[in-house]
Amino acid sequence: MTNEIDAHRQPVVTIRDGEAFANSRDVAAFFEKEHRHVLDVIDKLIVAEPILGSAAFSAHPYMEPQNGQTYRSFDMTRDGFALLAMGFTGTKALKWKLRYIEAFNTMEAELRERAKTTPTIDMNDPAQLRGLLLNYADKADALTKKVDELLPSKEALDRISEADGSLCITDAAKALQKRPTDLFAYLRAEHWIYRRAGTAHDVGYQSKVEQGLLEHKVTTVTRPDGSEKITEQVRVTPKGLARLAMELGSRKAA
Repeated sequence: MTNEIDAHRQPVVTIRDGEAFANSRDVAAFFEKEHRHVLDVIDKLIVAEPILGSAAFSAHPYMEPQNGQTYRSFDMTRDGFALLAMGFTGTKALKWKLRYIEAFNTMEAELRERAKTTPTIDMNDPAQLRGLLLNYADKADALTKKVDELLPSKEALDRISEADGSLCITDAAKALQKRPTDLFAYLRAEHWIYRRAGTAHDVGYQSKVEQGLLEHKVTTVTRPDGSEKITEQVRVTPKGLARLAMELGSRKAA
C-alpha cells in the first residue's frame, strides 16, 4: 500500500429521513479494510454500549446479486462513524477520516439549507391554514390537468413497465433520448446508483433494486486482445425505465 492518497476516492455519505448516514461496506472499502473486520468493531461497540445499536448504528442487510444471499451491514451516523474510526490509525487513515468528516459536513449543510427553504406553518393561525389549503388545491388542479394531458403517454409507460428484459444505462439513455453522461449524473444525484471506493463499476442502491427499478447482472466482456473477463453491471429494468421517463418528463414540464 502506497502513502499517496487517491484523489478520486470519495467517501459515500447519504441522506435518509433527514439525517446523514455512512454504510459499513462503503467505510470498509474506503479505508481498504475487510468488511467483516469493520462489523467486528461495530459489534464490540454495541456490546459495550447497547444504546449505540439504535442511536449510532442501525442494521441494514443487503442482498449480494451474485449469489442471492443476504448479508449484514450497518448504517451509521456521524457519531457512529467517529467511534468506529477511532481505531483506524496511521497517516493515511487520518487523512481519510478527514475526508469522511468533510462529506458528513457537506450533507449536513445541505440538510440545513433544505430546512431554511421549508416554510414554518403556525397551525393555530387560520389565515395561514386557509392559504396553505388554497395553495394545495391549486396544485391539485394543475396536476389533474397534467395527468389528463399525459394520459396517452402514461398508457405507453405502462406497456414499457410490463415489458421483458433490462437495459444497460447507456442503452436506457438512448431509449429516453438523453445523453448517457446526463443520465449517469441524474441517477447518481437522485440516489439510484453509486460507485464504491476502489471499484470501477456502478452499483444500484438496494432500495431501487428492491422496488424492481434496477437489477444487477453478471456479464462477460471481451477485451481488445480477445480475452474475456466477468463483470457485474447495474441495469435499468422496464419498470425503472418507465419511472425515469416519468421523472425526467415531469422535470422538463416544470
